[in-house]
Amino acid sequence: MNDPFKNRTPSLSGPETDIRPVTPADGVELSDVALALYVETGGAIAFVTAAGQARIVQVADFSILPVGAREVSATGTTASGIHAMVLA
Repeated sequence: MNDPFKNRTPSLSGPETDIRPVTPADGVELSDVALALYVETGGAIAFVTAAGQARIVQVADFSILPVGAREVSATGTTASGIHAMVLA
């Protein structure tokens, strides 16, 4: 199999190498800081940015939120089907 990632150095300029489902939880950091969040069903996402700032953002169905996130909080989050796009 031809693996286009085999000789590539992971980079913040992309692409991500994995996508992981996120269960929103207050005060619980993601296992890896997400480079972006993908959302299947729109609504509010309450999260803590990679810079440590708490934010709440409204997103539409099937959105990509291109911001680093270290936590997705349960309180304030109404969106569902959230996935963390990561360099793993």
